[in-house]
Amino acid sequence: MATQIAYAASTTVFGSTSLDSLASSTTWLAGLESNVIDNSTNKYVDALLAGRFKANNTAPTIGQIQVWVGSLLDDTVYPDVFDGTESAETVTSADIRNSIMRQAAGIVTDATSNRVYEFAPVSVASLFGGVMPRKWWVFATHSMVQTLNVTASAGGQCWYTGITYTGP
Repeated sequence: MATQIAYAASTTVFGSTSLDSLASSTTWLAGLESNVIDNSTNKYVDALLAGRFKANNTAPTIGQIQVWVGSLLDDTVYPDVFDGTESAETVTSADIRNSIMRQAAGIVTDATSNRVYEFAPVSVASLFGGVMPRKWWVFATHSMVQTLNVTASAGGQCWYTGITYTGP
């Protein structure tokens, strides 16, 4: 019998603080950190990360949405300002962000109000040399000047789908 791929149910990344109302950061250093995602129990061999963002309904500007993925440095140490708790964070510098995280998506935006921006599923394991981190989190930031759409139903969110293999 051949090995089969198995997909877990998709799980939201951001909990109580959705991406709706996310403030802008012209340097892409201020944004929203997700709660840590602990892979030590599920032991997924990969996870597909995807997301959706909605521009403000009043005067968004041309910019970019960036989505980054970080991992613990060892069993317990979080890098820079990250702590594994969903909250607003400001990374110390672009050089530090680029050295401690891997960019999962970079979406160029325009000045269209209420436009929905999505990114296709990205392999988290591929961001870390083909090996799934034991514990990881997502950091989202954008530079559209206005906050993301503040409507509770705007639908700003990221999801991951865990992958395992079954068979003999």
